Amino acid sequence: MRAIGKVSFQLKALRIFPSNFKCQIRGHRVSPPQNFTGYESIKQQYSPQIPEYFNFAEDVLDVWAEKEKKGEKGSNPAFWWVNDRKQEVRWSFEELGFHSRRLANVLSGACGLNQQDRVFLVLPRVPEWWLVNVACLRTGTVLLPGTSQLTARDILHRLQTSGARCVITDESLAPLLDAVASQCSSLQHKILVSPTKREGWKNFGDLVRNASSDHECVKTRSDDPMTIFFTSGTTGSPKMTQHSHSSYGIGLTVNGRYWLDLTERDVLWNTSDTGWAKSAWSSVYAPWIQGACVFIHHMPRFDSHTVLETLSSYPISTFCTAPTAYRMLVQEDMSRYFNLQHCLCAGEPINPEVMEKWRSATGLDIYEGYGQTETVLIAGTFKGMKIKAGAFGKASPEYDVQVVDEAGNVLPRGVEGNLGIRVKPHKPFSLFTEYTGDPDRTAECYVGDFYLTGDRAVMDEDDYLWFVGRADDVILSAGYRIGPFEVENALIEHQAVAESAVVSSPDPIRGEKLLDYGLSCWLDLYK
Repeated sequence: MRAIGKVSFQLKALRIFPSNFKCQIRGHRVSPPQNFTGYESIKQQYSPQIPEYFNFAEDVLDVWAEKEKKGEKGSNPAFWWVNDRKQEVRWSFEELGFHSRRLANVLSGACGLNQQDRVFLVLPRVPEWWLVNVACLRTGTVLLPGTSQLTARDILHRLQTSGARCVITDESLAPLLDAVASQCSSLQHKILVSPTKREGWKNFGDLVRNASSDHECVKTRSDDPMTIFFTSGTTGSPKMTQHSHSSYGIGLTVNGRYWLDLTERDVLWNTSDTGWAKSAWSSVYAPWIQGACVFIHHMPRFDSHTVLETLSSYPISTFCTAPTAYRMLVQEDMSRYFNLQHCLCAGEPINPEVMEKWRSATGLDIYEGYGQTETVLIAGTFKGMKIKAGAFGKASPEYDVQVVDEAGNVLPRGVEGNLGIRVKPHKPFSLFTEYTGDPDRTAECYVGDFYLTGDRAVMDEDDYLWFVGRADDVILSAGYRIGPFEVENALIEHQAVAESAVVSSPDPIRGEKLLDYGLSCWLDLYK
């Protein structure tokens, strides 16, 4: 896919990064080699400045596009997508801008969406997912990503709770949307990403092809809502976790610049599913803040052989995946050559023995990171730090992280407690805004001077954090956060189940697996 036509750019003298930060988005120098020597130097240089108005599309992506035009950026594309059929899409930042402006005109024109209207997006790892992300930024509409694993019941809840006016999905989920659409009074536009037509749906390709690429990005405040993720809990329905334009658009500098250690010369492959916050972290904001290339291999399901073949066939310098994936990969033949320079993991604890097997095979360490939908990177192991197998590193420079008791009092080193982020006297700008429409559940997250993550941990004498477990019953399986309540609700809908309970069991590959217990309606079964 190549962009055609002229794309106009408007630059502003806006500083959003530290005064002593040599990598500026709006400035003369962009993405020098790693300019920190270790954890202490990161803390010293990190001091972001938050402007009153900020929009990631205009203030970051369009600036990289302008640098491309001026020859001030390397030849790496902004986006590089392949699939198992050897199909390939490459976009420069200018081409990304061209296509996303056309889609922005579709959202604001053909669909008549206004700023802060909500768009529900459920797509697998296809290029259109990234275009929708950027188009929503340009129009100021609020994006609500969802995983392709959603059921009709899940979709109904999300549409009714969010009040989304537009849904964008593919053929696999369109029937589920049609089954519940009549119960969603706010839903006005259904857009289908497919080469075929479907009654009652607008076709994505037709709309974009016929749209103009002349679009002016809306003006968004830094604290305006930008995206909402549904996150699992042990009781009640999934929570709507809202982030602002600055919390992800600027806050994820911590991830891209320091933890991922990206420059414009890097090619990053992050394997996260598009319905989860980690995909926004490492497949959108963090790499593009640094001008790095986002690489995606769209596989129907994770396949170890395909992953290793991809790593050896493409110039991927940075690889981020779940510990479950590493557990599968180290069981394969690891003798081939890789271009990798940096490997990371997140989503669940990783086994020390897996880290050692990976190091022996590749010569590279795995740098662990920890965060949640409500935050950016909370803690991690950064280059230059000693890796302690089993620990997920030290606090991110973005947060003051402590282990506290039930009243919010800081506990001594070596004592297990609740993992908390200090929010007083100043709440970090990169923390989520709220659980939208649920002030009670929002308030429950805060105790004393701290936001509680819901995880239990220990901080050692060197300030490394060690994960103990969830304070609630959320199950971590293959990097997914699974709320037992949702699974139990799905089971109870079956006519043969009277009562259900879901618990976890240790699994050597996934970390945890689900065990469900159902009490059958045996009298009905034998009628």
